[in-house]
Amino acid sequence: MAGKKDTVDLPSGVHCRLDELLEERSMTLTRLGELAKVSIVNLSVLKNDHAKAIRFSTLVAICKALECEIGDLLVLDIPG
Repeated sequence: MAGKKDTVDLPSGVHCRLDELLEERSMTLTRLGELAKVSIVNLSVLKNDHAKAIRFSTLVAICKALECEIGDLLVLDIPG
């Protein structure tokens, strides 16, 4: 197809610990979405490490709702 690039998605090296933090707090993704005012779809993308970017405002809202620091949520996961 003209204009379409052939790209390969490489891992970013950043892991989102959303699943672990939710479990530690006995909180559902739905409840987090309500508290942080973030869509479940966007939270699911983060939770499954498929996000390519995150807005600072979203990051802050999630951290406030989970009562955690940014470094608790996002960690480097670079092999080797």
